[in-house]
Amino acid sequence: MNPYTIFSEIIAGQAPSSKVYEDEDVLAFMDIRPVTPGHVLVIPKAPARSLAELDPVMGGKLFQVGQRIAAGLRESEVGCDGVNFFLADGVTAGQEVFHVHLHVIPRTPGDGFGLRARPTTPPRADLDYLAGSIRGALSRIAER
Repeated sequence: MNPYTIFSEIIAGQAPSSKVYEDEDVLAFMDIRPVTPGHVLVIPKAPARSLAELDPVMGGKLFQVGQRIAAGLRESEVGCDGVNFFLADGVTAGQEVFHVHLHVIPRTPGDGFGLRARPTTPPRADLDYLAGSIRGALSRIAER
């Protein structure tokens, strides 16, 4: 698969971005289509199209930088009351740019952003069955 995305150009300094944070591994910049004012994207500099391709250590670093950005949002003029992290992995999950990216979304009362879902209440036996299936998959992955 082609690792090129607009994020590749931003990392290379060939496309404009409003940088918030940068180190040798990670870049954070303002989303050009924010869902709330102050919406920031945190990306690894090394291309990874999906979570399956993302080095776990880098995944941890994305979250750590996200935490720092969240603290910065609260202390900045954004002045949010809360923060949502959002990461879409795959088309069905809503991923549009195929370079892993963590959305750090500042929240204030009445900002209009929210997750819409219809929670269910499955029987415990169904939950136990799926938990066993996932545990088995994790065991098989660990053996690889």
